[in-house]
Amino acid sequence: MRKDEIPAAEFAVIGGSGTLSSDFPKNLPDEDVKILAEEMRFETPYGESPAMRLFSVGEKRVLTCRMHGWRSGVTRADASRQVFWVLREAGVRRVLSEGGVGTVNKLLDLRDFLIPDDYLDLSCRKDVMLDGRYLLIMRDALCPELRRALIAATQRHFQGRIFTRGTYAVTDGRHFESPAEVAMMAGHADIVGQSIAPEVYLAREIGACYAGLYFTVNYGEGIRRAWSHEKMADIFYDDAPMIGEILLDTIRAAAADERSCECLSLRKETLLKDVYDEASSKG
Repeated sequence: MRKDEIPAAEFAVIGGSGTLSSDFPKNLPDEDVKILAEEMRFETPYGESPAMRLFSVGEKRVLTCRMHGWRSGVTRADASRQVFWVLREAGVRRVLSEGGVGTVNKLLDLRDFLIPDDYLDLSCRKDVMLDGRYLLIMRDALCPELRRALIAATQRHFQGRIFTRGTYAVTDGRHFESPAEVAMMAGHADIVGQSIAPEVYLAREIGACYAGLYFTVNYGEGIRRAWSHEKMADIFYDDAPMIGEILLDTIRAAAADERSCECLSLRKETLLKDVYDEASSKG
């Protein structure tokens, strides 16, 4: 599909392992949720986008893709750019992400929820952008306003432990981290995963708020003697509907247009504007 066929949407959900088995939001019973279009793929400057679904929650329109857009044969950097290029063209202003993560903080257990308020980027994918026209100030990178809505929705649906702040350390994957790597992160991060960057940069670049909901599904190496892959599989299948309902409730509660956060103002015009304008004219 061409750029001019990208549908307008105010919200986006970048799905991870938490909602994958529930085919979010298709298998949820909510009466105000309607599937509007499926299997939409768009041509982008970074290759064809992953399949996207358009749905509505009441009057709000939402674009979603599965597993952060990752596919075999596509680099994770390109997958992220494809997704956020489409979200920018759709006019998305609020982005929610979810996924399963490992523990770094020894006080965390499996099936704990964490809504982080900061991140630590240990990946090699730092220079991932759409056009580089903005200086991105990464203070409050995880939108406080969107996080409040996400925390409230999680508290309504989950009776276990919910941590309302913390630091997400990002590694490249797809392998799990070594005991030495987990030990290095200790004291600097609480959870570890592979998706919050470069998404957090790209969300700021397109002027969108970004927040994420993360479920602990394994212990970081060295935290416990061993962890069970079967336990991870149980979480993968059993808790997906609950995570989907949390995301839908967050969308219901968050305003589509009015924002009291600073997210948009923390994106500044680059001082190298003339350089980028000259490069664009030659291209």
